[in-house]
Parts: sequence; structure tokens; C-alpha cells
Amino acid sequence: MEKQVDKEHYSFSRYCYPDRWVSYYHQLEEIIGVHPKSLLEVGSGDEVVRHYIESQTSISYKNLDIAEDLKPDIVGEIEHIPCADNSFDAVAAFEVLEHIPFEKFESAVLEMKRVAKNHVLISIPHFGPAVKLAFKIPFLPEIKIAFKIPFPKKHEWNGQHYWELGKKGYAPKRIRAILAKHFSIEKEFVPFDNQYHHFFILKKI
Repeated sequence: MEKQVDKEHYSFSRYCYPDRWVSYYHQLEEIIGVHPKSLLEVGSGDEVVRHYIESQTSISYKNLDIAEDLKPDIVGEIEHIPCADNSFDAVAAFEVLEHIPFEKFESAVLEMKRVAKNHVLISIPHFGPAVKLAFKIPFLPEIKIAFKIPFPKKHEWNGQHYWELGKKGYAPKRIRAILAKHFSIEKEFVPFDNQYHHFFILKKI
């Protein structure tokens, strides 16, 4: 595999739209929620997660990326992580797995499992029209309801994504079945304010 974008891709105006900040919140919440002492994040991105983890927690953080210009701690591919078995308490890959062909998805997830002691955390783009309803009455909790309308559009290579959840051939139940073969799925959700990112919190079995 070769890198798909230059470092400039992660500039604020191009990359940090409001929905992505919602995703950062959930990434951090789920990482902290599994109480790791050490974490490997696959994909350097703009390093927002790294900066928070290193400045606000005691978690030992490392990242891995194929793009050397991003200066990751470890240069390597998700399919061949150059680390020993059980090197990190948790391994995370947020919005990364769609950047490899789907036929490599399961082997990449298994490689993350090999390197992780306890948890693997992932998020994947979830295509499809979303219906969202929010209702708030003073002094009562806000009620939020959201769901996807099935729309099995065929995926077309866009220079970065080889596939996306929800598109033709990539139904959530197919991805869920693959993950369930190797993990206990502790949690699965799509954030209300970012219906494009689908999270799975996985425990090694």
C-alpha cells in the first residue's frame, strides 16, 4: 500500500469540519472508557486524539502510519504492524479501514487483534440518508432519535475509500458478522451528531 494523501490534506479548513469534532469526542470517550495503560492508534491524521491523550491522561500513546511525512512513531501498514503480540492494551483505527480493499479488511482487523491485549476500537464511514429528530422540553432530558434509510448505492473508488458501510455489498450485518467471529462486540453506535461514522468497540476473546 502507498499513502493516499499529502500532509496538507489535514489542514484545518479542509479536514476539521464540525462533524469530525463530534467524532473526536467519541473517539476519546471510548478510548478512555476501556481504561488502557497503553494505546496504538493506526493512522496519524491531524493528531487531535494524540494531543489530548498525551496532555490530559496517563495513557502511553503511539501511532502508526504508512506516510513517513506525517512522522508517525511507527512507520508501517495496518496489515503488517511491526509490533509484538499483545504490545498495547488497546489498538484503535478510526476512519482507516475503508482506505484498504475490503478483501483485506478481516486480515487487518486480525492484525490489530494480535497487537492488542484487550480492546480494538474502530470506526468506519457509514453511507446513507439519515433521519434525525431532537425534542427538548425545559427541565426534562432531550430526546434524540436517529436512523439510516437503507440506500444500497454501489461504491465507486474516489482515490481514498475502497468501500463504505451501507453501500451495496457492505451491509452492517456483513461487517458485524466478520467482527463477531473474532471479538465480543461490547458496543456499537452511530453518533447522533455525526451519522457518517459507525463505531465498534471490540473485546478480545
